[in-house]
Amino acid sequence: MKRIKYLILTLGLVASFGLVALPSTAWATSPLDASCTGTAATTEVCQEKDNDKFPKIVNDIVNALLYVLGAVAVIVIIVAGILYATSSGDPALITKAKNTLLYAVIGLLVAIMAYAIVNYVIKIFA
Repeated sequence: MKRIKYLILTLGLVASFGLVALPSTAWATSPLDASCTGTAATTEVCQEKDNDKFPKIVNDIVNALLYVLGAVAVIVIIVAGILYATSSGDPALITKAKNTLLYAVIGLLVAIMAYAIVNYVIKIFA
């Protein structure tokens, strides 16, 4: 059972580090955008304001962490299901599996609430 836990933990860590290595998305700006100072005929590139960069960075970090937490929660839920299925009627193992499932769901709910709170605060102050 320890080998399975270590295998799942290792795969989760490898997957989370793989998410960090993903390239960031480049957003194109329309020449008709109100924040652009040039005309459509010029080759001027519209620049972001300095105060717009911080909320975007925080939002990107929170989104990446939410994806990682979602993947970890799914893995923990699967482990709880395996524990429950292999408990063979032992009340201690059944309780352990139920607690693992409960804590995974609570952790996922806390992560979703944190995501909502951070986005709300960013929208208020941005």
